[in-house]
Amino acid sequence: MRTMTMVAAINDALALALERDPDVYIFGEDVGVMGGVFRATDGLQARFGAGRVFDTPLAEAGIVGMGIGMGLAGLKPVAEIQFAGFLYPALDQILSHLGRYRHRTRSRYHLPMVVRAPYGGGVHTPEQHADSPEAVLAHTPGVKVVIPSTPRDAKGLLLAAIEDPDPVFFLEAIKLYRSVKEEVPTGHYTVPLGQARLVTEGDDVTVVTYGGMVEVAQKAAEAARTHGIGVEVIDLRTLVPLDLATILASVQKTGRVIVVTEAPRTGGFHSEISATIAEEAIEFLRAPIVRVTGFDAPYPPFTSIEDAYRPNPVRVARAIRKVMAY
Repeated sequence: MRTMTMVAAINDALALALERDPDVYIFGEDVGVMGGVFRATDGLQARFGAGRVFDTPLAEAGIVGMGIGMGLAGLKPVAEIQFAGFLYPALDQILSHLGRYRHRTRSRYHLPMVVRAPYGGGVHTPEQHADSPEAVLAHTPGVKVVIPSTPRDAKGLLLAAIEDPDPVFFLEAIKLYRSVKEEVPTGHYTVPLGQARLVTEGDDVTVVTYGGMVEVAQKAAEAARTHGIGVEVIDLRTLVPLDLATILASVQKTGRVIVVTEAPRTGGFHSEISATIAEEAIEFLRAPIVRVTGFDAPYPPFTSIEDAYRPNPVRVARAIRKVMAY
């Protein structure tokens, strides 16, 4: 075991993947010589060579398109998009091609590609550097969406994603890169995709969340506990596939649900979670489902307005009080 930050755990996972499998290649803007804008690939080019870890032009459509070709040729490409908000130029490749090849070829071809991207706010970045586009990706049939919240999970989930036969989007919360440390197993291990993590147990309220919002939910749960309210926090880990069984088991126990994400409110993945719970477990609900989200506006760059846009423990605590009032 070693104490690691999330970015160190990701670097360790990438190094292990390169070492274990000669078909793994890593590429993207500044991932080679510079080691990535957040240093997630630091030292990998020096260790494994520019043929395995290499820089690309500033062309997201080209990065994803090249990865599609590599995956179809039997390789295991790991592409980095420098920020998730820069994914949009590659949407044609993603929506029209990346998720369709297994269906298009009637499973004769798999496409084992991973697309890594930092997402979310909390560190006062410029415009388009804090977007949360996970709902767009989850709405794309044929791809998986993974969002870790701890260093241990980041390493295990990334190794599982690289070994998966289908394309996986791996979103990494910028806020968590260096703010969280924990003991991480050395060597190779995987965390199964589609298996949520029970963060805290409670009998009164279920909070469903993922990525950078897990620590926010934990703080709100700790505050609620001092008032005698038991909050069960579920970290989804993966949006696609979704661990619905864990969600529904908790809802049946508590009867009250809050869904927390930092993405804009309209059409977010929080709405998908809420609708699914309403369809599958409405008879257990003792209060309306409450969403705590970002707002229907572009993520605010640089300024302290970010602190009002991004959900915080106070907003989650207010939602807890609201559902407890029923």
